[in-house]
Amino acid sequence: MLANTITSQTGWNIVVENKPGAGGNLALDTTARAKPDGHTLVMAQTDNIALNPWLYRKLSYDTFKDFTPIGLVASSPSVYVVAPSSPFNTLADIVMAAKEKPGVITLGIPGVGGTGDLLGHLFGKAAGIELSHVPYRGWSQAFPDLSSGRIDIYTGSVASLLPHILSKDVKPIAVIGEARSPALPDIPTFAESGYADVKQAIWWGLAGPAGIPEDVVAELNKAMRDAVASAEMTERLKQAGYAPIGSSAADMAERQKEDTDLFGGLVKESGIEPQ
Repeated sequence: MLANTITSQTGWNIVVENKPGAGGNLALDTTARAKPDGHTLVMAQTDNIALNPWLYRKLSYDTFKDFTPIGLVASSPSVYVVAPSSPFNTLADIVMAAKEKPGVITLGIPGVGGTGDLLGHLFGKAAGIELSHVPYRGWSQAFPDLSSGRIDIYTGSVASLLPHILSKDVKPIAVIGEARSPALPDIPTFAESGYADVKQAIWWGLAGPAGIPEDVVAELNKAMRDAVASAEMTERLKQAGYAPIGSSAADMAERQKEDTDLFGGLVKESGIEPQ
């Protein structure tokens, strides 16, 4: 979406190359090794650039020293969803049930050590409850268990779960973000529900290899911000469950540091062992 918009506005020829694997580490490694001329960028994301340093014992790069932030593109809050028939309608319902049955209420998560897992621990700590975390490889694996009642709650990004929310396959309870999701304006945040510290939305941002000249960073940042600010892309992002950002490079660097520190602490508190 970003590449197409920048191309239409600048005439640049941008090729998107998917490099899945190792939680995003392969894409970051390719970028870290590239020539710092601004021609190779990566769509960094909370999990791969702020969280993976705590989950992998050995990375081939340093997420701070080996990358040049370009700017934040967009974010998407996480959302807690339940089956339509679930008795839970609010976070207060979940907290009450979890206090009555410690460790019995189950939270489906997209993998151990991801943002969903760690933010679940943060919520449990803030609420004084213990949820039993059940890891899945993805929503397609978790949906049958949620629908049948084998798990009570599932968490994922609004962007990934929005189609299922709109089709009423699931019922949204609350979102984790600094503000309500533009796609779910009637669903409260965790902060509004009494948990002000549980607010870390998942973000996406452009980065390149270390050493990109400042004038090139400025040109790339302007192209990104102009694209995100365009009416068409803003609307497409919101419809897909994202909140447009379009930040400066400095803002991205600050956000990366804040979340790296936050998730590092949560990894240690939760007892997750690095791979």
